[in-house]
Amino acid sequence: MNQKPWHTASFYDYDNHFMYTDRHCVKHSMIDPASGNPPMHYIADIPISLAKSIEGKYFVGTAENLKFGNATNAWARLYNPIDSGVNFFLNVWTATDISSSPFRVQIWFNATPPGIIQESPLVSPANTAYFPYPTPHVRLEYAVGVIGLPEGGTMVFCRSEQAGTTINSEEQGKFIFPPGGSFLVFISNPETPVMPAIGKIAFGWWEEPICNMP
Repeated sequence: MNQKPWHTASFYDYDNHFMYTDRHCVKHSMIDPASGNPPMHYIADIPISLAKSIEGKYFVGTAENLKFGNATNAWARLYNPIDSGVNFFLNVWTATDISSSPFRVQIWFNATPPGIIQESPLVSPANTAYFPYPTPHVRLEYAVGVIGLPEGGTMVFCRSEQAGTTINSEEQGKFIFPPGGSFLVFISNPETPVMPAIGKIAFGWWEEPICNMP
């Protein structure tokens, strides 16, 4: 079995001669099977999200059945526990399958949300070739049928769309949250507040250890 524990694997340093570097490049050596000539070397840039998936640091997750409307709201967030020992880098988020009514999405940094907090079980490492699977420190939390807005923190983005529309954004890791921080997607339907609605919110992110942690 060629799989390696996720915390020790450096890239594909198995029999295929791939090597990983800090510049997120792929180096590969290959012998021409027809001629038997010496190895041919090449380097290819790869996206940061793929590099972090190869390292076992990239995770994806979804909060489903987010019920709101009837004068209530819903939200989902990535929350970094205060004792996690990592920073997390938000790569992508999506609000989709919003049914029944026009809706509004607000993005909040480091806010305290209303409602009863639940944790989504629908979270997985993006690289399922590692054994055992890496486990995220960050929690994917959500709440449904909440009243009121998040408190504290900062609302950095707001957008309204029609029912059935998908809102997504690829952030490429530029939103960074330390222990105690959070990235929250808040959904509501203020144009038709008495109409029931439902949707789901998904995230992709990676985590890096904080090197100066004691």
